[in-house]
Amino acid sequence: MNVSVVLFTSDLRLHDHPPLSAALEGAREVVPLFVRDRGVDAAGFAAPNRLAFLADCLRDLDAGLRARGGRLVVRSGDPVEEVCRAAGEAGADEVHLAADVSGYAQHREERLRHALEADGVRLHVHDTVTTAVPPGAVAPSASDHFAVFTPYFRRWSRQPLRERLRAPRTVRVPDGVGSEDLPSHSGVSAGLAPGGETEGRRRLTAWLRRGVGAYEDRHDDLAGDATSRLSPHLHFGTLSPVELVHRARAVDGPGAEAFVRQLAWRDFHRQLLAARPDASRADYRPRHDRWRTERTAGADIAAWREGRTGYPVVDAAMRQLRHEGWMHNRGRLLTASFLTKTLYVDWRIGARHFLELLVDGDLANNQLNWQWVAGTGADTRPNRVLNPVVQAKRYDPDGAYVRRWVPELAGIGGAAVHEPWKLRGTDREAAGYPDPVVELSEGLARFRRARSRE
Repeated sequence: MNVSVVLFTSDLRLHDHPPLSAALEGAREVVPLFVRDRGVDAAGFAAPNRLAFLADCLRDLDAGLRARGGRLVVRSGDPVEEVCRAAGEAGADEVHLAADVSGYAQHREERLRHALEADGVRLHVHDTVTTAVPPGAVAPSASDHFAVFTPYFRRWSRQPLRERLRAPRTVRVPDGVGSEDLPSHSGVSAGLAPGGETEGRRRLTAWLRRGVGAYEDRHDDLAGDATSRLSPHLHFGTLSPVELVHRARAVDGPGAEAFVRQLAWRDFHRQLLAARPDASRADYRPRHDRWRTERTAGADIAAWREGRTGYPVVDAAMRQLRHEGWMHNRGRLLTASFLTKTLYVDWRIGARHFLELLVDGDLANNQLNWQWVAGTGADTRPNRVLNPVVQAKRYDPDGAYVRRWVPELAGIGGAAVHEPWKLRGTDREAAGYPDPVVELSEGLARFRRARSRE
């Protein structure tokens, strides 16, 4: 065997990369290939923030390969056609690919296998590249996947992990395989974080040294910003989930344990979507909701998107999303609950808006977290409603998070910042902040009436 192709998708790294390691072990030369998939673009998943982060990742991956004597080959078009074309140009007899969970990814793999077989080329699909534990590796006896997190986590925690793989020392790429230019960085969020494996590994090291120890106590602190912010690197695969679990488990303490639990949540959602691909667009557990839509709740939806609902913590989180292409996890829960439970708007509208801006806009995590909050997913308490005022006072007690993102309220002291409608006279007028789009009691009553029809 002389030449193999490695198709990079959501695994844009050199460290702990099973497809690349296997290809280098069995072939003299390797074509590291990334295909800008026009089908993904057409489906609306090529959001500007993610394209900007992707550009950083590809440039860093190319630099890493060049430091080892290789280069990244970039193509645009149908991934099946481009892989077959690259394999033909290089005379490759094997292609290596990471397994993925979406219905689109599963269909792409099936198409690729048939096309390569017709050309006499073998396809190798590798697990534990985008997850720590592969989908389907643990399952209850009566089902193909776990529908509740806690029993899944118990089994997941006992599952042995494969050993981490070193980054290659040398990568030889055959001549004669053409490549497009690397894409340029151009996002929409001014505060968008940089991408790439080098940045991801730097951030991971800093997190394990200085951040993870306090994670259990501080992960819900909105103003403290004490989460890892590694989710974009997990989404693009510049960091390995297997490596993260290994390295976090090497750190003693409840903070590291809580962080590993969050990594398990990510695997949980991916095993659920792998088993039920239509959960990306359809209710996993239908509640017979008659959701309000753009037609019936257009003004409320616009206020939510713009961060002008009149509820400061909700608006702060929505403005953070627009500025950074990222949102604190507690903010995600609060904004999703407000849209689906207080405004009673279809969760798909919120999920779509998040995917338009989130740099870590992962189909499994985004859609299934939205369903969890909406009560149509894996939550065992589907009718819970998060009160944004109570939550704000608990997780942003001095209002620092709100004042950071809602400058209209910067001059309001104490907990009053979470209830500006209670201000009187000049204080309220000076704020220039909108009244609430709905009373919380009204929204709660509407939701309970709707769910009582189940």
